[in-house]
Parts: sequence; structure tokens; C-alpha cells
Amino acid sequence: MFLNTLLVVLTDLAAGLMGSANFRRHFHLFLSGLIVFGPALSMWVSQHSIFAKRTNFLYRAFLRSGWGWTCIFVGSFVFLLSFSVRRSLVLSLRHLSRLVVAGVLWVGFRKLLDVLENATGSCYEPLSAVDGQPTVDGQPFLLLREGASKQLCVGNGMLWRGYEVSEDIFLLCLCCLLVAEETAVFGPYLTLGGPSGAPLRLLFLFCVTLLGLWMFLLLCLLAYFPAFPTQILGGALGCLSWRGLYQGWYRLGPSWYCPGRPGVGLFTTKEGGKPE
Repeated sequence: MFLNTLLVVLTDLAAGLMGSANFRRHFHLFLSGLIVFGPALSMWVSQHSIFAKRTNFLYRAFLRSGWGWTCIFVGSFVFLLSFSVRRSLVLSLRHLSRLVVAGVLWVGFRKLLDVLENATGSCYEPLSAVDGQPTVDGQPFLLLREGASKQLCVGNGMLWRGYEVSEDIFLLCLCCLLVAEETAVFGPYLTLGGPSGAPLRLLFLFCVTLLGLWMFLLLCLLAYFPAFPTQILGGALGCLSWRGLYQGWYRLGPSWYCPGRPGVGLFTTKEGGKPE
């Protein structure tokens, strides 16, 4: 009884925050400010911290498979919420298609960024690592290797330098905004008295926890591994992707070419309705 009461209180508080107009209106601005000013924290953090190592458990377990974790928890929440309201598999799949669209966008941008980096970069071999020649200001002389791709260059232990956009920052930024958008409907859902059993509330809390984890990892990357301007570009690409989808395309309403915004068709009898 106590645990169920605690679950209800926590989910009600989190849903009220996530569904508030101020949060939905200003969260992307807060995220943008974090990306812009977060690298300044590198002046105060310790490089001996466990978060200063790329081998840290959180980086290995969550960062490399961030999109998978987002799809599992957010996809389960979206499906259970939509199906519990309308009992329509078609409607639930339509809402899940937003994750498919974001996944295609993520994979497509990754491929595009790889092509861009290969097209604008060059492979260099440190001479000091080859014949023991001296370095300048602690940096080895670099010998340009023509005709090598990034994969071949890095695989042979050489350096690849090209036009880069941080894929990690792009992914975390996109996931944060996606989780915030998809879970914001839970507040209006509870206000309208929708069925809210323990499984649905637990999934919602898992999504909120995942959002907190993504923001923490984003802050760690910015503070411990600052890289200007690649991280700024990655964050900008993530924000633009969110704005193009949720603030642009999805506002057109549900149709054969558009899945619609979160909550559309769930809280009203009309398919084009919006949550109150």
C-alpha cells in the first residue's frame, strides 16, 4: 500500500512537471544553454574522476546504445498509454511510428556525417611513432597519407582529421527532446482521469529516469571531453531535428503521411483532437 501510494505521488509530481506549459516551452532552451555553456565546467572538474574515462560503465552500457534504450522505454510507454485509452492497435502503431521516423533520421544523419567526414578529412601518420623523430611542442610531426579512408586510417593506428559533428551530443540531445515530448502527455492524461495502473506509471517513471540519465551523460561529455565546435554542431543538429519533426511535420495532423503529435486521437473523440 505504501509503495503504491509513493508510486502515485511520484508519477503525479513528475507528470505535472513534464506536462506543464513552461517545461514544454522552455526545455529546449535549457538544453541549448547546457550545450553552449557546459564545456566551461571543464575548468572545475577533476580529470581523475571516473567520468573522465571513456571506459566508464555508464558510457559503455548506455551511451553506445542510447537509441536502443530510448526505443525500449519510450516505445513501451507510448504503446501502453495509447492502447489502454482506445484499444486500437492501428492507433498505437501510428503513435509508435514517430519513433521509427526518429530512428530513420538518426541512422540517416549518421551515414551522412560519415560521408562528410570521409570527404573532408585526411589521414596522417605520426613520424615520431615511426622513426623516433623529435616532436614540436609535444606534438609529433605528421605525414600525410593520401587515398586512405577513415576506417582504414584509424584501423592502422594513424590519425584522421576532418570536418566532424559529435554524434554522441546529437543522439543525447535528440533523445532528451524526444522523451520530453512523448511523456508530456501523461499529465493531461491523468488530469482527464485516464486509467493509470502500476505498469503504466512505472514505465513513465523509467522514461523520466532515462531523461535524467541522458542529461547527466550529456553534461559529463561536455565537461570532461569538451570539443568545440563539434559538440555545438551536434547539439544544433539534434535541436533542429526535433523542431523539424515535433514543431513542424507532426503539427500537420494525423494522415497517411504524418503520424501526428503525441496525444492526438487519444483524449478526444475526434481524430484531430489535441489533449487539453
